[in-house]
Amino acid sequence: MFNKLFNKAVLSTLAVCLTAPLFASEINVYTHRHYATDKKLNEMFTKETGIKVKIVKGKSSQLLKRLEIEGEYSPADILVTVDAGRLQIAKSKGLLQSISSDTLNTNIPSHLRDPDGMWYALTKRARVIVYSKERVDPKELSTYEDLTNPKWKGKIAIRSSNNVYNQSLLASLIAHNGEEKSLEWAKGVVENLARKPKGNDKDQAKAIAAGIADIAVMNTYYIGRMANSKDLSEKEITEQIGVFFPNQNDRGTHVNISGIGVAKYSKNRENAIKYIEFLASKKAQTIYAQANYEYPVLKGVDSSTLVQSWGTFKEDSLPMNTLGELNSKAVKTFDKAGWR
Repeated sequence: MFNKLFNKAVLSTLAVCLTAPLFASEINVYTHRHYATDKKLNEMFTKETGIKVKIVKGKSSQLLKRLEIEGEYSPADILVTVDAGRLQIAKSKGLLQSISSDTLNTNIPSHLRDPDGMWYALTKRARVIVYSKERVDPKELSTYEDLTNPKWKGKIAIRSSNNVYNQSLLASLIAHNGEEKSLEWAKGVVENLARKPKGNDKDQAKAIAAGIADIAVMNTYYIGRMANSKDLSEKEITEQIGVFFPNQNDRGTHVNISGIGVAKYSKNRENAIKYIEFLASKKAQTIYAQANYEYPVLKGVDSSTLVQSWGTFKEDSLPMNTLGELNSKAVKTFDKAGWR
C-alpha cells in the first residue's frame, strides 16, 4: 500500500514538473530600453529557456552609476543601453566582462561589437537629415558637412550638445575629418540654427511642421514611432517630412546602436550569454525591426514596410567603439563651438 501511494506521489510530482513553467534560474537585466517589444522578447526568452528575466529600468547614466556603487555586490547580470558611446564608457569603467560566443560573432558584424567581447549591438539607428517636403528639394541635400552651407542659415533644428546621439555623430566626424575640421563644422551648424538646441528628436520634426526650421537631424526609429503613434498630430507631422540619408557618395550615413553586455559581477554568466544570443537570433531581430522601426544587426532580416519605404542606404562602417573613445573630444569640441 505504501509503495503504491509513494509511486503515485512521484508520478504526480513528475507530471507537474513536466507541464509547469520551469524557473530554475533567472537573470537580472539593467536596461535603458523601455519598449513593448522588449517585454515581448523577454517573455519569449523565458518560455523558450525557463530562465526568468527580472528588469530594472533607468536612464543610462543612472544605471552606470548604480553598477559603480554596487560593485561586486551588484545583482546585475546584463546591461542594456543605447548609444555605442555609453557602452564604451561602461567598458572603460570596468562595469562589463568579456564573453566569447560563436553565435554572436557570426550574427553581429565585427564593427558592431566590441573587439574584446565586452558588448554587442542589438539594433541599429541611422541618424538622418529630415526635411520639409513643402520647402526643401531633397536634391539640395548631400552630406552632414554641407549643413554648414550658408544656404541653411536659420533653417536647422537639432538637439543640444548634451545629447549622446549628437556626441556620437560628432565623434564620427572627428574620426573621419579630424578635430580641426570638426570644430569648424560644429561652429558652422551653430551659425545655421533656426533656434537654440532643445527637446528630443521628435521635437525637431515638430519644429519643421511648425515652420520654425526647414531641416533637422533625427534618429530614424523616432520617425517610425511617430508615424504609428496614437497621437494623430505626430502622424500628421511625419506626412510633412522626408527622410534623407547623408554621405551616400562617400563614407555613408552615420549609424548608432542599442547594445548589450554582461555585467562584470554577473552571478549568472552562462544564462546571460544565452539571453544575448537569443536577442541576436533571427526571430528576435525580426521583432526589433518590425515592431520598433529599428534596423536589425543580423543580415537577412527585413526592416518594417515603413522603414523600407525610405529606401536602402550605404551606412558608415566606422567601428562603434571609436564613438566611445572619441566621446570626450566631441564634448569639448561642442563646448568650443558654443553649441549649447
